Amino acid sequence: MALSDEPAAGAREEEAMAAEEGADPDPEALAARGAFDSFGESSETRELLGHLRAVRGDPVAREVALERFRVIMDKYQEQPHLLDPHLEWMLNMLLEIVQDKASPSALIHLAFKFLYIITKVRGYKIFLRLFPHEVADVQPVLDMLTDQNPKDHETWETRYMLLLWLSVTCLIPFDFSRLDGNLTTESGSTQVPVMDRILRIAESYLVVSDKARDAAAVLVSKLITRPDVKQKKMAAFLERSLCALAHSSLQTLGGVVTADGVLQALAQIFKHGKREDCLPYATSVLKCLDNCRLSESNQTLLRKLGVKLVQRLGLTFLKPQVAKWRYQRGCRSLAANLTLPAQGQRAQTPQAVVTVDSDEDYDVPEEVEHVIGELLAGVKDRDTVVRWSAAKGIGRMAGRLPRELADDVVGSVLDCFSFQETNDAWHGGCLALAELGRRGLLLPSRLTDVYLQNCATNTIIESQNAFIICKEVLYPLPVIWHSPFTEQAFWPKVRTVTGMVSRKPPSGLHPEKQLPPLCWSKSVAVILKALTYDEKRGACSVGANVRDAACYVCWAFARAYAPQELRPFVGEISSALVIATMFDRDVNCRRAASAAFQENVGRQGTFPHGIDILTAADYFAVGNRSNCFLAISVFVAGFPEYTQPMIDHLVTMKISHWDGVIRELSAKALHNLTRRAPEYSASHVLPRLLSLTLSPDLHTRHGAILACAEVTHALSRLAAEEGRPTAHYLDGKTVDGLKQIHHELYGRQLYRGLGGELMRQAVCVLIEKLSLSKMPFQGDTIIDGWHWLINDTFRSLHLISSHSRQQIKEVAVSALTALCSEYHLVEPGERSPATQDVLVLQYLAELRSPEEMTRCGFSLALGALPDFLLKGRLQQVLTGLRAVASISPEDLNFAESRRDAVKAISRICQTVGVKAEGSPDEVVCKVNVPQIYSTLLSCMRDYTTDSRGDVGAWVREATMTSLMELTLLLGKTEPGLIGADICEQVLCCLAQQASEKIDRFRAHAGKVFIALLHLDNPPIPHVPHRVELETIFPRSDVATVNWNAPSQAFPRVTQLLGLPTYRYHVLLGLVVSVGGLTESTVRYSTQSLFAYMKQIQGDVQAMAAFSGTLLQVFQDNLSNDRVSVPLLKTLDQMLANGCFDIFTVEENHPFAVKLLALCKEEIKKSKDIQKLRSSIAVFCGMIQFPGDVRKKVLVQLSLLLCHPFPIIRKATASQVYEMVLTYGDEVMDAAALDEVLAVLGDTAWDAELQVVRGQRNRLCDLLQVPRPQMVSKPRPC
Repeated sequence: MALSDEPAAGAREEEAMAAEEGADPDPEALAARGAFDSFGESSETRELLGHLRAVRGDPVAREVALERFRVIMDKYQEQPHLLDPHLEWMLNMLLEIVQDKASPSALIHLAFKFLYIITKVRGYKIFLRLFPHEVADVQPVLDMLTDQNPKDHETWETRYMLLLWLSVTCLIPFDFSRLDGNLTTESGSTQVPVMDRILRIAESYLVVSDKARDAAAVLVSKLITRPDVKQKKMAAFLERSLCALAHSSLQTLGGVVTADGVLQALAQIFKHGKREDCLPYATSVLKCLDNCRLSESNQTLLRKLGVKLVQRLGLTFLKPQVAKWRYQRGCRSLAANLTLPAQGQRAQTPQAVVTVDSDEDYDVPEEVEHVIGELLAGVKDRDTVVRWSAAKGIGRMAGRLPRELADDVVGSVLDCFSFQETNDAWHGGCLALAELGRRGLLLPSRLTDVYLQNCATNTIIESQNAFIICKEVLYPLPVIWHSPFTEQAFWPKVRTVTGMVSRKPPSGLHPEKQLPPLCWSKSVAVILKALTYDEKRGACSVGANVRDAACYVCWAFARAYAPQELRPFVGEISSALVIATMFDRDVNCRRAASAAFQENVGRQGTFPHGIDILTAADYFAVGNRSNCFLAISVFVAGFPEYTQPMIDHLVTMKISHWDGVIRELSAKALHNLTRRAPEYSASHVLPRLLSLTLSPDLHTRHGAILACAEVTHALSRLAAEEGRPTAHYLDGKTVDGLKQIHHELYGRQLYRGLGGELMRQAVCVLIEKLSLSKMPFQGDTIIDGWHWLINDTFRSLHLISSHSRQQIKEVAVSALTALCSEYHLVEPGERSPATQDVLVLQYLAELRSPEEMTRCGFSLALGALPDFLLKGRLQQVLTGLRAVASISPEDLNFAESRRDAVKAISRICQTVGVKAEGSPDEVVCKVNVPQIYSTLLSCMRDYTTDSRGDVGAWVREATMTSLMELTLLLGKTEPGLIGADICEQVLCCLAQQASEKIDRFRAHAGKVFIALLHLDNPPIPHVPHRVELETIFPRSDVATVNWNAPSQAFPRVTQLLGLPTYRYHVLLGLVVSVGGLTESTVRYSTQSLFAYMKQIQGDVQAMAAFSGTLLQVFQDNLSNDRVSVPLLKTLDQMLANGCFDIFTVEENHPFAVKLLALCKEEIKKSKDIQKLRSSIAVFCGMIQFPGDVRKKVLVQLSLLLCHPFPIIRKATASQVYEMVLTYGDEVMDAAALDEVLAVLGDTAWDAELQVVRGQRNRLCDLLQVPRPQMVSKPRPC
């Protein structure tokens, strides 16, 4: 990227805006930034620079020092001025190395790398001022630069810094010819003058591909603009540069590099050179640029440099004067503005000054028009950096133009804000307006055109002698147009009326729909529209940068204009900025709008309730989108100036947004805001939404239905709270419109096809909200239609995309619950038997569907039924759900249906309640409690896996939640129903899950275990080892323990190994973690297990109990690879770490004998490579047990040495070799040790079995174990 060769005009304002907009959303980062008040690493930096000579020879130490220095410097990227007091001594220490003739080249290059890091952070313009730049420095720097190799890519920092250093030495006030002396040597050859040498080097570096090219452009500009050089070299250099530019191919890398260097150099020359020196060449350069067609290049950097050079040329054509006609704001006191509202009186603000230019009659060159055209085209470029450069160029150019011509430029910029223009043009137009405004070049008389731009065409919709302005033209004026007709009926009658400028509305326009007088001549709010600009492109949209730039315009205008100038637009600006702060989709736009609002509050002092709003909607608060939509918006809507504009914006823009999340949040926001304006919502908003429910646009239809549901629910709740009937807000026409939504969608088959998912979800929400609103639909056919939709949705779940399935399933279940509770209850506590038979029997029948998703839906549907529909058939429902929750061969992979069945069982228990002596068909009682627990505990053993992984974990997670809910329910109502055996099984299963390998499920199990343990009033009865458990898991640690972290979970869980009741289940889960794959889980579980083993090493009884449990786990899980493979790995680690040394003192210890038998049984006929390799390690570890066990282990290893798989043979030989080195003295005679090692090490164990078998037999003889005998397979008859 090119050097930042120009200080951006108003850089302080831009930096302030960036700080308020929040380039870094991390609060900790912001806090850390503010903590720097000085260069705190001064001493460390001095030590680093002082040790450069010592680390030069060590590449590692050199790289460490360089990286450390880079880290230190990078901390101050945002506060580089803190380095200023320390730059001089850092520069002196590094230049001392550079200027020392004894310094090796590697050390000099290292010093220049450090210099470059400082330059990168502080900026070359500041840092270069400190470099020595006397006459005596020119020649040494030039000689050092001459000695550099431009092709050495490792030392580009050296060349970059030397070129910059040489550029500052070019500022010496002496003629370069004085440095030449006698150019003829004694041998008769002629030396090259210093001027030519510098120019030649600079030109050579303009075409290199590294960053030295940027420094070369700076050097050329400083050299060519010298008085003694420009006379001799400027014309020739420009001619060569233009020739190189004209012959550069922008399609090749070399051509792009050349063009980049030349453009940078020309831009720097026309920036630093005097106008009278550059003016003769400006026209030629402009023509060359036109011929190059840089605007058509696909290289962003070249287009940016082209725009930069064009604006420099334009400034050269114009006189360097500041426009006297510009607007100058008088007072900018924040204190005066903030005290204005408090005092309640008008402050005497000095009047802004607009002076008339007395020198506007000079001729403006023709080239200026071409330059302005190029800049206006650059404003519409596809890349932001080009648009930003063009916008700054327009501001600079307009500042030198006469008032009338500058006004034409403003008009051309306003032309960017057309609906035919792209988002790039809108963005560039906003940037240009901001530049014009803050330079005082956008006069107050033009503000009306900025906030209300002329529109030559108004789109009018005619229907029944009424004209209605389209929402695209209308928005964001605070008027909502509504009609009983749908958009679909309007569109065929659209006609366009051109040139309508009359302030009088057309005759026949309904009084309710009359426009404000100004709307007929000035109808499109430019900046206000830009604040909500959002153009859909495919599956996403563009426009975030436009909205951000529009916020920048508002921010800049707040600083540029006096309060009285913006007072006519305060209502529109404040409402638009509040809307952007609350409801913009992108966090950077919300923060930018908040910053602009804050600036207006401080600078203008006229925004209604500004301080109160800023307190609630500060930088961090608007970072959370849901908080903005659902919480902050309610607070802001409490101020009447903002209530209606916020509601109008949601209805007009957000419910039809392309992002479904925004539509849903907007509907919920409308629910909350309805309380602030109930009459307006009922009379204007709801009819408008109803007309949009049949919109041809899918997103509009979806959002409108959601919004209808939420607004209706809010109005009904408000009516209930006020003690009024619902009809107070909802008239019969509105109620009929709500009822007809389902019929209309069904008749048009809008539940099918691509949009069917959204329609089902929206109407299910509508059903729920209308049921909760107690709409008078009892006995209406619409109830059957709603039931059909819900049931059909459950049957069609397998046809719905996976990312939407869960949400649709949840809203359908919620809708069913609300629908049944409101419309199927005949009398309080009484049910309709016919309805119960139809629903319950139908749902039970669907549980046997071959489609998994259908089972899921109807399982949850049964769980969602109210208690009056379940009573009398509870046992039948539980039996059906129990069948779904059980694993059978034909539905082994139906994990999701089992999960939802478990959830349904828990929810049903919560719904019907508990009564110990009650009927099993009515409530949860002593008869069905054991059956329910049996079902749930069996689901805790679901470890089904498929291509998705451990899908059984979904079932186990749901089961843990259900066990907790059921146990807490029983504990609070009928604790006597919790038997000792049930309590023990529940806690043991939870302990096992809390010791397993998946963090998420381990954490969930731990939290459930703690919740049951510490339940009070009354406590859970029959908890085994309650006192010990409360010691291991004290109540004080409940909130602090992070069960997701293996480092915190396993040290606590392994303590349960000391409790006999929990030992088996904890060990069953722990061996899976110790033998797992996740590094952190394996490390901490292993450490915790070994720490426990160390505690019981000396306790024979504890070791016997532990080893017996371990063997029992092994025996119970033979051929269960989920447990047996990690168990073998766990045994390997335990044997290697001497955990069973206490058993090695006894020959043929029962533990060793049984372990050997279990290992042999596990690998019998196995072809699992991982299992076989794990067993080899266990066999080698068991060699430490004396007696017959050792002989049998050696026999087993000798069998594995001739395994059919070569990889197993090689692994066995390797493990046995290590085993012999470790236990050789115990296994064999010392005389045979060397020979055994030689056979193991020299044999190619992956060779043919005949060869390997001979070596294996030789080993058996040396180890004094019988040779394995070949067993012939019986031939089939």
